Amino acid sequence: MSYAISEYPDAGKIYGQIDALMRQPPVTLKRDAMKGWLDRLDRQCPKSRAVVEEAKQFIPGGVQHNLSFNYPFPLVMDRAEGAHLYDLDGNQYIDFLQAGGPTVLGSNPPAVLEPVMELLRKCGPVTGLFHEFELKIAREINHHMPAVEMFRMLGSGTEAVMAAVRVARLATGKKRVIKIGGAYHGWSDQMVYSLKIPKSGRFEAHGIPRSCVKYTHEAAPNDLDSLERMLFWNRLRGGTAAVLVEPVGPESGTRPVDKEYNAGVRRLCDKYRALLVFDEVVTGFRVGLGGAQGYFNVRPDLTVFGKVVAGGYPAAGGVGGRRDLILRMAAGLESGKKRAYVGGTLAANPLSAAAGYFAIQEIARTDACRTAGRAGDRLTKGLQKIIQDRGLPFVAYNQGSICHLETVAAMFIELNYLRILSVLKEIKARKHAMEEYGAAYAAEGLVTLAGSRLYTSAADTDEVIDDALARFGRVLAQADVSAKGATT
Repeated sequence: MSYAISEYPDAGKIYGQIDALMRQPPVTLKRDAMKGWLDRLDRQCPKSRAVVEEAKQFIPGGVQHNLSFNYPFPLVMDRAEGAHLYDLDGNQYIDFLQAGGPTVLGSNPPAVLEPVMELLRKCGPVTGLFHEFELKIAREINHHMPAVEMFRMLGSGTEAVMAAVRVARLATGKKRVIKIGGAYHGWSDQMVYSLKIPKSGRFEAHGIPRSCVKYTHEAAPNDLDSLERMLFWNRLRGGTAAVLVEPVGPESGTRPVDKEYNAGVRRLCDKYRALLVFDEVVTGFRVGLGGAQGYFNVRPDLTVFGKVVAGGYPAAGGVGGRRDLILRMAAGLESGKKRAYVGGTLAANPLSAAAGYFAIQEIARTDACRTAGRAGDRLTKGLQKIIQDRGLPFVAYNQGSICHLETVAAMFIELNYLRILSVLKEIKARKHAMEEYGAAYAAEGLVTLAGSRLYTSAADTDEVIDDALARFGRVLAQADVSAKGATT
């Protein structure tokens, strides 16, 4: 089985480079260049700005999803095709957002679109009853990921994490769960804890009672000793039900892990009798058809899916794993047996299940993961050359088709509550600098995730990547190394 990662990154080296970047003020873009890019967005995207201004009257913040928030205003897309997006004004963009990761084949591939349209004409998107594609996608996932002996499709990755935790607690009789600091496992009450920044605890937990995270704990990223200390401490308090990890590291590998880290987590889970949950919302069918679990050769007890299991179509999520565990949330009622209650009226609807099935089959047929990974390698090597040639302190690295470009390292700030005011000021400055890089990329026709994460797809030919590198080069040429930290 082929995988997207041709060469696994050296996590220690990356952390050393990030530390060096964090020891200096953020390198911002030159003021005159930044003004030019903002003026260009105003001139080229008047329809986007007008729609968003009206949307603010009816939608909080003007958009329905966090991925859509962009500085200075969200872009309103009208068409998606292959490697490109097109906004309402007709501007073309190279798409490195990839809807947050699921479109490994590129946007709107005909191999998925055409059979999905046929299904819609035949039965519509939902019936409320069983459809054969529910079986087909479960069987297809099991074929590529043997650890997923059974699969329950749900509506999102957030729901899948909720179900996995519920099953783990029921199966083990334990309450506590451990996540890795900085990781994102959806927005359920129990998981809004230490998001993005390790040790940040309830920093983002507004509207969530403290009791909801009473049994949620964290371990330091890429640190098996930290995880074992928490497992040991939890054993004195009744034990750990599950350890949740993103197998390439928190935030889709923004904080990368050593190649042997996941095997170490598996050993610790066995030692302390906790279930191992792999969050493969991004890595599943992007790192490879076998997922990150296949690449690392580590068998989790439960696997959380999102995004690609509906082929980039809505209602993308699910949880799979050991038969004895997944059976604990079987539909229906059976007297005398406890079930983990899991709902979802529109989960596994014909549209979503079929789209996921056709997408995974096409990924397999075309070896799309490897192709997208080669594009990620070419993009990363090109960015590294630009950085080196210009003497910039920035860091570029990738895990196959998951690429990272750290210019200000906004997510690597350490929270220190003894100097919280200065920390908050630094967060604001670095966040704004990151937003400006994102705006400059957009003005140059590049769509990224927050200006720092880039997903490549099988539609990204060498010509597309080379075009993108020229555009990135124009932006990074305006990084003002002589005036670090200057923002407006």
